[in-house]
Amino acid sequence: MKLVKTLVAASIAAVLAASVSTAMAKDLTIGFSQIGAESEWRTANTNDVKAAAQRHNINLKFSDAQQKQENQIKAIRTFIAQKVDLIGFVPIVATGWDNILREAKRAKIPVLIMDRDLSVSDDSLYVAKIGTDSYTEGKKVFNWLDNYVEKNNLKPRDGGDKLNIVILEGTVGSSAATGRAHGFDDALKASEHKDRYNILASQTGDFTRQKGQEVMESFIKSYRDKIDILFAHNDDMALGAIQSIEAAGLKPAKDIVIVSVDGVKGIFQAMIDGKANATVECNPLQGELFFETAKKILKGEKVPKSVFVEEGVFTSDKAAEVFPTRKY
Repeated sequence: MKLVKTLVAASIAAVLAASVSTAMAKDLTIGFSQIGAESEWRTANTNDVKAAAQRHNINLKFSDAQQKQENQIKAIRTFIAQKVDLIGFVPIVATGWDNILREAKRAKIPVLIMDRDLSVSDDSLYVAKIGTDSYTEGKKVFNWLDNYVEKNNLKPRDGGDKLNIVILEGTVGSSAATGRAHGFDDALKASEHKDRYNILASQTGDFTRQKGQEVMESFIKSYRDKIDILFAHNDDMALGAIQSIEAAGLKPAKDIVIVSVDGVKGIFQAMIDGKANATVECNPLQGELFFETAKKILKGEKVPKSVFVEEGVFTSDKAAEVFPTRKY
């Protein structure tokens, strides 16, 4: 009988603990400001955040900044006025956040960054960053490219002694664009083959398919028979560029080697169709890690300043095999 009473007491205690935990989770309100919906990647990121919030029983206050930093600042200020438990946001650009984050700190509301980095005068203005390592992504792009060139004995189309690279950059001032550019440049400079490359042109395509198409069209008009390689800071710009390459009567992935970053389904289909060569993954499925980390913060637990999701490199020869497993 004593054993039965002990087991019953333990069961009741477990049920009560679970009920308290669930109640606490349901009481949590988190404000989240997304930068917009500029790409397949961003849409997948948003959908994952919303789905993860539901799984974690979070009352999510979601705001779409429509690519404007001032909208994000307004949203964060609204979250502060609403006295949310935690604020999360994807910084459109790296700078200009000190004042609004000081307001959050004075209100004793912790801030958790997602996906992109930011630059502030005091690192204590935010608790941690969840997301991806854009610098390493840039290095992976060049390292794949260097190996591809070596393996395939790629020669310049114009008969010169250097392979000409054009670059479609992401949004000016964004940490993703800056990190990928620096990672690529540093890997190039460190390569024993650095002298065989020439960066012919580099211009922002603002992470959008339309702008990527427009800028690539301009590159082709200026350097049609000189371009050997395209590095796009995201897949959507690469997909736009493919349209311009084909419209000019050139063959994407053959006349011009194409490598980009993200790993969305669209670029996998392009690789399957023989129109792109490789993509370096930038994993948008960050919602689960975000809310797990948010709960730890709100419980007073210490978390690392940077928490990265896993990312791979995918090539055209494996695209058809991998495509069915892609979630975004």
